[in-house]
Amino acid sequence: MQPISISLLTVCGISELPEQKERAVTHVLSILDPDHPDPEAFGTYASHHRTILRFHDIINPIEGMILPRAEHVESVLRFGDEVAAGKAGRTEGHLLVHCHMGVSRSTAAMLTLMAQTYPDESEDNLFLRLAEIRPQAWPNSLMIGFADDLLSRKGRLVEGLRRHYGRQIQRQPELARWMGELGRSREVEMAV
Repeated sequence: MQPISISLLTVCGISELPEQKERAVTHVLSILDPDHPDPEAFGTYASHHRTILRFHDIINPIEGMILPRAEHVESVLRFGDEVAAGKAGRTEGHLLVHCHMGVSRSTAAMLTLMAQTYPDESEDNLFLRLAEIRPQAWPNSLMIGFADDLLSRKGRLVEGLRRHYGRQIQRQPELARWMGELGRSREVEMAV
């Protein structure tokens, strides 16, 4: 994805999708639970390029649920390539990435797209920019691990994620309890 192709980046949850329709969204990456219906809000959007991925927001295997896999992150990167390929003749675009709450899967996907677009930017700066886009960002650690491997970041994205978790817990201490209740204690323990 080339930096000039997208001028506005948004991360949100399903409940926030209706608010985005007036913002000239050109590209959408939807990450939904496998059994969740397609959000009706997209029926009111202007023409846009959309990719849908379906898996659960978990980091440990749970019977009957689909863990994020490397193939899902490969799909995120293909979406980034499609965004870059579609930039000809367009001066600006608006990329919207959403999941159910706009906190974990969508922020991991947005960070992946940013790391793909800016391969020389430091991991800490990427996470700081992500927090500007979505202050409550708590990226799914499995997805970030796969992105780290696929983008040949040699563990630097995962280390950046550790520091990001630490900053998020400092800003919002209740996140540690909330993520623990959601079965994400391992991510809380990652925080430095």
